[in-house]
Amino acid sequence: MKRLVLFVPVVLVVVLGVVLFAGIGKDPNHLESVLIGKPVPAFSLAALKQPGQSLDSSVFQGEVSLLNVWGTWCPACRDEHDDLVWLARERGIPIIGLNYKDKREAAMAWLDTLGDPYRLNIFDPEGRLGFDLGVYGAPETYVIDSKGIVRYRHVGPVDEKVWQQDLEPVVRKYREQG
Repeated sequence: MKRLVLFVPVVLVVVLGVVLFAGIGKDPNHLESVLIGKPVPAFSLAALKQPGQSLDSSVFQGEVSLLNVWGTWCPACRDEHDDLVWLARERGIPIIGLNYKDKREAAMAWLDTLGDPYRLNIFDPEGRLGFDLGVYGAPETYVIDSKGIVRYRHVGPVDEKVWQQDLEPVVRKYREQG
């Protein structure tokens, strides 16, 4: 019995060591998505600015775009906002917003005050589409190809470095493929 009592803690320490060692060097912002290579999940949600307008996955057809998950309650979303405005205005990148678990009035005031980088915004107050996308939290940004297929997922704020190193190469690749 004494040997068993000594053996269990040793096994637990070894298992914990293996788990911790496996995580060394991994990027905490890189979370795999089961949707990579699959269509954006089907949805029917209202437009943020036009509550009577229903939007669906067809908004992702026709050109490569970014889908940016954001909310006014999210400090990191505020951090990335100026960079999104830059991408939309200076680089001409089509960005579709997913206003996630937010209040319509707060979101519209945010865009009026800080600028609106979004071609359109999907209003998802209950987080249904966010759930279907596998959103862990905001901000998250997806590259969607011209056929509505999810090609890449970035967790965390987008800035110029993230754009150049992670997102732009994927956008360029799928633009070239048509």
